[in-house]
Amino acid sequence: MRDLQHLPAVPGHSPERVPCRFCGRPATLRFQTMDWNRRLSSQAFRYYRCSGCAVTFLSPVPGDLGRYYPPDYYPMPATLTDLARMAEPEHYKLALVQRYHPGGRLLEIGPATGAFAYLAKAAGYEVDTVEIDAACCRFLREVVGVGAIESGAPSRVIPTLDGYDVVALWHVIEHIPDPWETLAAAAERLRPGGIVVIGAPNPDAFQLRVFGQYWTHIDAPRHLQLLPIETLTHRARLLGLRPLLQSTRTPGDLGWNVFGWQKSMQNVLQGRAAAAIGWWLSLAALPVDRAGRLGSTYTVVLQKEEP
Repeated sequence: MRDLQHLPAVPGHSPERVPCRFCGRPATLRFQTMDWNRRLSSQAFRYYRCSGCAVTFLSPVPGDLGRYYPPDYYPMPATLTDLARMAEPEHYKLALVQRYHPGGRLLEIGPATGAFAYLAKAAGYEVDTVEIDAACCRFLREVVGVGAIESGAPSRVIPTLDGYDVVALWHVIEHIPDPWETLAAAAERLRPGGIVVIGAPNPDAFQLRVFGQYWTHIDAPRHLQLLPIETLTHRARLLGLRPLLQSTRTPGDLGWNVFGWQKSMQNVLQGRAAAAIGWWLSLAALPVDRAGRLGSTYTVVLQKEEP
């Protein structure tokens, strides 16, 4: 692996400590990285860990962040049949939501082309979505047949909507510049007994310790922050949301473990054998990935308390 000093410097921004953009406490440099996943630039990006809230965050956020979401960022299915095929691996999400709230109004933040939204609608949920991409919004409305609001600021959109029984953020909260405001808005619009479901990268993952700056779930600069489970659930409790599930071992999380080993190894080796080596590593690391909260991602279910 290359040393950090071989990465290009961040123009005009190279302190070892910065104020946390969430709580203002001092934050120290955790790692410097690049866009290893897509290689859209050679720009270096610095991530800091807060000494107070323990969030790992990108600073500064690039002013041209939009260019790191190219037109092919969202694979666009040609038909509803194609979407149904793409949705096959998403059934675990539906099963998880149904376990805690089997029906009602559901809001998904950041659905992309709507694989989960499609499954939720087919299962009888009344589905709305908030999505930043215009093409995805058209597909959601015209093909999937769900409500779609085009916006990159869900914290401002959610308060204008009616109440929901389920709010889902599947690997989206790390992309949102104001995650706590978005969580607060979701909690305010959630009906009593309703749930918020969040999937996100785990900043305490064993893989991050192994791969450092090459870890695929950093996904710089698209991932603006990595939220520890403890910090997320603490903020949730302050909003009247009770944790029902905190896991790094759902079927989706286990799948992300394998992906993380393979893709991170490709970031390191950049050769044909990298994915195969990563797969073998995923098998060797199974006991560690499934121990405690060391998996590459986590899933949290939060329930709004009855008045």
